[in-house]
Amino acid sequence: MKLIKIALAAALLTIGGSVAASAQTMSYAQAGALIASSCGKDIERLCPNVNLGGGALVACLAQSRAKLNPKCVTDYQAAFESVSKRAAAQTAVLNVCQADARQYCNGIAAGKGHFLGCLKSTRLISATCKQALTDAGWN
Repeated sequence: MKLIKIALAAALLTIGGSVAASAQTMSYAQAGALIASSCGKDIERLCPNVNLGGGALVACLAQSRAKLNPKCVTDYQAAFESVSKRAAAQTAVLNVCQADARQYCNGIAAGKGHFLGCLKSTRLISATCKQALTDAGWN
């Protein structure tokens, strides 16, 4: 039961907001696994009875930051930044890849991921669009 709580907490902790530079972003599952691995013992020790929802666990860990394992703090920040970058890239990909879609995917039917499939299969797309797809986790 404690392992399930840690895994769920880790997944909840990964949702949020700043941007970091990297070639590849983490999925929510990867970020959750990293946090569970690095912070699981701290969550059990410092926040054993805290409910997962409503930001209570994040608040508990923030209050206990000085007592956290340094690897937990570092990995949490890396996961938070990577997942945030992925979310921002998913929002921005339409604008970033718009010219590439017009040039290489003209005539493709809208919906059901047709444009995404076209962009992913076109090796001629711009480096900016390719990076946006990678950061969005759609490569």
